[in-house]
Amino acid sequence: MLVGVACIVWLALSGRLGLYIHPRYFEFTVVMAVLAGVAAIVAAAFLPTAPREDEHEHEHEHTPATARRGGWLTAASITLIVVTTGVLLVVPPSTLTSGTVAQRDINASAAGSADADDAPALVAGDGSALSVKDWAGLIRQGTDAQYLADARPDVTGFVTPDPDDPENVFYVARFVVTCCAVDAQPVGVPVYLPGWREQHPVDSWVRVTGRFVENPSIASMQLLAIDPADVTAIEQPADPYVY
Repeated sequence: MLVGVACIVWLALSGRLGLYIHPRYFEFTVVMAVLAGVAAIVAAAFLPTAPREDEHEHEHEHTPATARRGGWLTAASITLIVVTTGVLLVVPPSTLTSGTVAQRDINASAAGSADADDAPALVAGDGSALSVKDWAGLIRQGTDAQYLADARPDVTGFVTPDPDDPENVFYVARFVVTCCAVDAQPVGVPVYLPGWREQHPVDSWVRVTGRFVENPSIASMQLLAIDPADVTAIEQPADPYVY
């Protein structure tokens, strides 16, 4: 328990707790972790102590078996603590990747914060005001290429292939976190760029600008895609998720 508490506090102090939970839960999580640490210390103070050697002389004949069982329990406890420490404190925290996208249907729950009625004023010209989540939501609402003719999307995310046409189309994707990484859902905007793998590996982060067109891919199920004017490799942002 103390290892877990140390991990939570370390993640909070290093600014990486957001890789696991929504920012709205930061304060609650840290407070509860500190209380759990105090409870663990108090509980440890009341643990029964090991019997003295002279007490062994009065134990029954099954003492060797009991000692062996105690030895196994001690070894198992030490192993558990070592493994927990390694997983929580040694292995560096990381964001979700395309491997998780493959397990969860991308854009299955896409609902952009930009309402369709307000979209014309929002999408015209500079598209940096809208995120991947916003564009994905607008596309899912059934907007067409003509509706987005004046849009100039400017989006950042990680690269994940379109499962229907992985050679020509990739998604600029991010995860939407409602509570924590366990419930994170992938959203993304398709980009038509034949041979994209040669310059942009899967899970690398990119910034894409361009315009929306009817998807030239005959295999992809996506009706719209970005015809990129520029695809630039970038570093993963400090906060990789959207909310």
